[in-house]
Amino acid sequence: MSETKWDREVDILVVGTGNGALTSALCNWEMGSRDVLIIEKTDKVGGTSATSGGGIWIPANHYAKACGADDSAQDAKKYLMGTLFGEDVPEEMIDTYIDQSPKMLKFLADRTDVVYESLEHYPDYYTNYEGAKSGHRSLEPKPIDMSELGDDWKNLRWTHHMMRMFGRIHFTQVEAHTIMTQAPGWKSLLAKMLLGYVTDIGWRFRTSIDRRLCTGSAGIARLYLSVNKRAIPLLFNTRLISLVEESGRITGAVVEQGGQTLRIGTRKGVVLGAGGFEKNQALREQYLPAPTNTQWSAGNPANEGDALLAGLSIGAKTRLMKDAWWTTTLCVPGEPTPRLAIMEKSFPGSCVVNRAGERFANESQNYMAFQKDLFATHSETSPNAPAWQIFDARFRRNFMVGPLMTAAMKPDWQIPKSWFETGFVAKANSIRELAEQVGIDPQGLETTISKMNHYAETGTDEDFHRGESAYDRYYADPNIKPNPCLATIDEGPFYAMRIEAGDFGTLGGLDTDVHGRVKLEAGGVLEGLFAVGNCSAAILPTYPGPGATLGPAMTMAYQSAKLINGVEG
Repeated sequence: MSETKWDREVDILVVGTGNGALTSALCNWEMGSRDVLIIEKTDKVGGTSATSGGGIWIPANHYAKACGADDSAQDAKKYLMGTLFGEDVPEEMIDTYIDQSPKMLKFLADRTDVVYESLEHYPDYYTNYEGAKSGHRSLEPKPIDMSELGDDWKNLRWTHHMMRMFGRIHFTQVEAHTIMTQAPGWKSLLAKMLLGYVTDIGWRFRTSIDRRLCTGSAGIARLYLSVNKRAIPLLFNTRLISLVEESGRITGAVVEQGGQTLRIGTRKGVVLGAGGFEKNQALREQYLPAPTNTQWSAGNPANEGDALLAGLSIGAKTRLMKDAWWTTTLCVPGEPTPRLAIMEKSFPGSCVVNRAGERFANESQNYMAFQKDLFATHSETSPNAPAWQIFDARFRRNFMVGPLMTAAMKPDWQIPKSWFETGFVAKANSIRELAEQVGIDPQGLETTISKMNHYAETGTDEDFHRGESAYDRYYADPNIKPNPCLATIDEGPFYAMRIEAGDFGTLGGLDTDVHGRVKLEAGGVLEGLFAVGNCSAAILPTYPGPGATLGPAMTMAYQSAKLINGVEG
């Protein structure tokens, strides 16, 4: 028994309110531990999970089977062993994930308000590997009306503003794909969404945000609704300060709430689900490759590595600390957080270049692989960061480009002057003039654009093989021949948009075993301490498919709850 004097004692303390943390609270409650307390550093629920796309990547799940999808644990293992080859991931973690993630999903579906929808056409990110599938491994949360939460809707963190039309109307990943690629029916879909918003007059008196939640917000809303139905207490504005260790076991934590320090004792364990360290510049410089900057990260501003630092102070082991969930980002002047540059650079009729005016990667590959290629050839003498997306007037008419939207939606005269003054956007009548404006080597850019126009005619990207995989073609234009990912860049005026070497969270953290227990640097595990999500080391660090962050977070929450409560299976 602990001899420490506690301000409060509970069975389990859960730190954080992302998908992993809330899943932990729910699973522990459902498995028998009814005295659970959740603490949240900010005044909103959801963390980075809420602002994300909300997807989860789970092979051979019951939703996919109901759709008749052809998948198996064996195929998933082949695929993961290929995509994770050379990464510091124990094979037993991969096996556990493949086996337990479908069970976790079914457990939540049977017992809570957590509901997902299978994404039939969203392919794995490395479709050329054995065992890859063209769909049904990724799922997104089923949309939910925030009114189901009663007044607690006010506690929600919204999905990233880039996933909200006019900053107000949420849309699903499927809807985003339809709208961004201007697929058949996109105009009627937009009209339907706008009509639903403007006619919901009663809800407009409460908030300008549409009551229909999608993606990350929907995933968190469903978890939060389930938490509230079980009356699991949640303390806002409560920050983890340190962990309390007694005789090799974690028996509680010291937290700060409103300037007051509280000591919370735990009879069964502490579950850390407080996110990564992407907003801690000192930690970024200590661990991550250069260049690195908190301002380029689209992660939660509160993710300063609190859980990581608490673990390190008591001798916890770490893994994968030099990596993050990479994606180039758009730091738009005047916007509160960077946008993720995921789809735009995939569209045909543009390319991404460095200061030498040269491409350094396949723009249509998945965003994680693209930025790893960026770092692979980056140096101080030959920098790939920042980079610029180059496109022409035709592209501007046909595709939405970050905050520029299309030319019809935001004509050039509506582009804020600050975007030009800060170098975020440039416009010129020739490629050479464009290069000179943003400080790119003119000859290098002219050569690159000439090559891209040649590749568009032949259909073959001789440098980076753009358009040769199924994922490459996910955001392509099937009307463009012979390669739907390649179109000419030859109609003035020409444009450049600056992109940064960003991320949406770190993926290195506390090393855990297959039950989510935190390991010690000296060997063994810290009894009573568990970690899930981005404060723990990733299971799928190469990002093999959409949802490779949240799926493992929720699965390890389920795994740890089983151990804590003595549940088999």
